[in-house]
Amino acid sequence: MRTAEFVTPKHPDKICDQISDAILDECLRQDPMSRVAVETMGGHGIITITGEVTTGAHINIRDIVESVVGQGYGIQSNIVTQSAEIGRGVDIGGAGDQGIMRGYAVREGDNFMPREYELARDLCRLIYGKFPFDGKTQVTLDNDGAINTVVATFQNAPKGELEGMIEGWLKGKGEGAKILANPAGDWSQGGFDADTGVTGRKLCIDNYGPRFPIGGGAFSGKDSTKVDRSGAYMARKIAIDALLNDPEIDEASVEIAYAIGEVQPVEAVIMTALKSGEKKISRIEGYDLSPRGIIDMLKLREPKFRETAEWGHFGNGFIWG
Repeated sequence: MRTAEFVTPKHPDKICDQISDAILDECLRQDPMSRVAVETMGGHGIITITGEVTTGAHINIRDIVESVVGQGYGIQSNIVTQSAEIGRGVDIGGAGDQGIMRGYAVREGDNFMPREYELARDLCRLIYGKFPFDGKTQVTLDNDGAINTVVATFQNAPKGELEGMIEGWLKGKGEGAKILANPAGDWSQGGFDADTGVTGRKLCIDNYGPRFPIGGGAFSGKDSTKVDRSGAYMARKIAIDALLNDPEIDEASVEIAYAIGEVQPVEAVIMTALKSGEKKISRIEGYDLSPRGIIDMLKLREPKFRETAEWGHFGNGFIWG
């Protein structure tokens, strides 16, 4: 059995991801060479921003935060410039940190994403269209791929309406599935009023769900000299390319590892599973895997990252897939 969950953009952790990425976007809009590593924590009337930013941009943190959450919050900001000791490795084109980045693609749909993940995201988007608040979905598949259980818990969504939406969504997918709609009861207090959020706390949702092991750290709030983000995006592109270039490949997983300040990765391999059942491991060739090469190929100096923090970084129409 396989299970995956998804959360709406109004979930506290996702609000924090969006704030961090909105700050990154504004820095890149004014200065594409900005170096940004920003973390956000919010909850119960207070939003705190901290991190390192080296940029020629002039940004107003309060305006950016309020563009995401509206007014009425106390906002604390503590941002300093990037450490010169980290910066010297980035200056020569090296990675901004060490780490292992993973990418994944599977032939289970047009997006090459795990089916349980895509179903959870699809249902979450559907319900959010009617109830645009804090909420979560979760889908469990049997070992034959049939939908076994669907969970949805949404702020301001009456249980009966929620059940009806799920039943409609299940038609043609899995009419016999068990439905758990607001299983702890209906609720109206959500977002920062009910819980605390932190940037980078929904990593499985940001990646591929729990089926595939994730690698480095969080994506949001980081410019693409940080290979946590750029390396993971490139790994996804390479995995997709493998499936597109060879119809016999059912599944591809990529692993790329970097050392801080080094231009080229210390490891770059792709593992493929063929329809025949055969599995192969080989070195990755034909790609520029330097941070600058990845940034140029995937156009990662453009301000487009808040969108990635809303509905997932992969299988969502971005250039890297």
